[in-house]
Amino acid sequence: MIQKPILLFLLFSSFSLSVCSQPRHAPKREFRGAWVATVANIDWPSKPGLSTQIQKDELIRILDDHQRTGINAIMFQIRPAADAFYGKGREMWSRYLNGVQGKTPAPYYDPLEFAITEAHKRGIELHAWFNPYRATLTLIDSHTSPNHITKQKPAWFFTYGGKKLFNPGLPEVRTYIVQVVMDVVKNYDIDGVHFDDYFYPYPEANQVIRDSEAFYKYGAGFKNVEDWRRNNVDTLIHILSDSIHAAKKYVKFGISPFGIWRNRSQDPEGSESNGFDGYSKLYANARKWVQEGWLDYINPQIYFPFGYAVAPYDKLVDWWTDNAFGKHVYIGQGVYRSMENRQGWSDRRQIPNQIRYLRDNPRAQGSVFFSSKSVTNNMAGVKDSLRNNFYRYPALQPQMQWLDVVVPNPPFELIAKSVNRGVALSWKEGTLSEDREQVYGYVIYRFAKGKTINIDDPSNIVKISFNAAQTSYTDMSVSAGNAYIYVVTAIDRLKNESAVSNVAEAKVLQ
Repeated sequence: MIQKPILLFLLFSSFSLSVCSQPRHAPKREFRGAWVATVANIDWPSKPGLSTQIQKDELIRILDDHQRTGINAIMFQIRPAADAFYGKGREMWSRYLNGVQGKTPAPYYDPLEFAITEAHKRGIELHAWFNPYRATLTLIDSHTSPNHITKQKPAWFFTYGGKKLFNPGLPEVRTYIVQVVMDVVKNYDIDGVHFDDYFYPYPEANQVIRDSEAFYKYGAGFKNVEDWRRNNVDTLIHILSDSIHAAKKYVKFGISPFGIWRNRSQDPEGSESNGFDGYSKLYANARKWVQEGWLDYINPQIYFPFGYAVAPYDKLVDWWTDNAFGKHVYIGQGVYRSMENRQGWSDRRQIPNQIRYLRDNPRAQGSVFFSSKSVTNNMAGVKDSLRNNFYRYPALQPQMQWLDVVVPNPPFELIAKSVNRGVALSWKEGTLSEDREQVYGYVIYRFAKGKTINIDDPSNIVKISFNAAQTSYTDMSVSAGNAYIYVVTAIDRLKNESAVSNVAEAKVLQ
């Protein structure tokens, strides 16, 4: 990533300081995500039909736990099967929320709105995770309301593997899915739109995708049904990308495809692997989506260990980062597999070693862990590794300079005062930036007096705030009798960071 030059504004400083940008062991910018799955109540809520307060309490515990671990992004599943964990849209409430599809939370609350507010309080981005094509998880009629879209528009769906799925080849289906996603983009303060790996269904024995009628009607110009299917998915991704970025330029669009695009035996552009591939099996041409610039990040699910001949972790990380076309790559990591005793997973150091490997690759910008519960339950000690080592210090989310390159103006009139067992800071918001964008939050840095000011070192970060209105902070993580110096920077919505404020100094009372 391109680092901005650091400018020091010493408007209120009576002493000089030096600035350095020496190499650091921990990255200051890194995407540190976790998937919070709601389908079948994998992560949240723990079961359907809990009271509103219990649901809220459970989600707060999850977010608190992840905040302590250093997670800075949540992929929050809000549409597991043409249903909703939010109220400002066109689809029915999920049965995984309240036990019955269409049942409104009582007392009323909006889970997505609540999750966004609580995540942002903790300096955590929230990416709204949609399953675009899955419409039911079963064919049990009682699980689906008479008012559900599958019963209102039955011609839009085909049955496969005991589920109902939208037919991606129908233009009206694509229009509908775009509307569903854009309801959320327009009505909620999300940071990103996120899709996982479910496009056309994973193949099952003796199952046929029944879309020949749609192919006959709409497939003119395609040599075969496979190319047509891939184009159907491509078309949805392209339209959504344009729609999302036109509505809100700061909302990121990312997809988490299966870990293999194509094998080299199938395509000279493919990876050194020999496994199931998303291109021919799921009709997901993920490499094209990045190459065309439709995505802001790709998040391949590389749930495989080192040395696994079919799908070697290191070879796949290298392939995806070599095919990023300037966009971000966040590696999807299968923490749930870390307790297995096969294919190399018996080595409990797999996940830590995978993080080390991707960090050594300058074209990889972070990780997303599946799933939330695997991390909070500390499977194979992964949470301990994150807290005590990899995520010991905070990190800002990586910049996306193709979306916004203008940095905010710095805060000014920073003041530090010693208070009982702490240091009280206050400052003033800087002037509007060149693009007239409002400040989104602040980063507070602390240094022992006499130390070099180095804002590239994340060990100096005291607080990352997503609250522009909060221009004060009391630092209680200090030691009596010691003197400290502070600087504050401003961040915008896409985490572009300003130059530093003036310097303020305080000595903590004994």
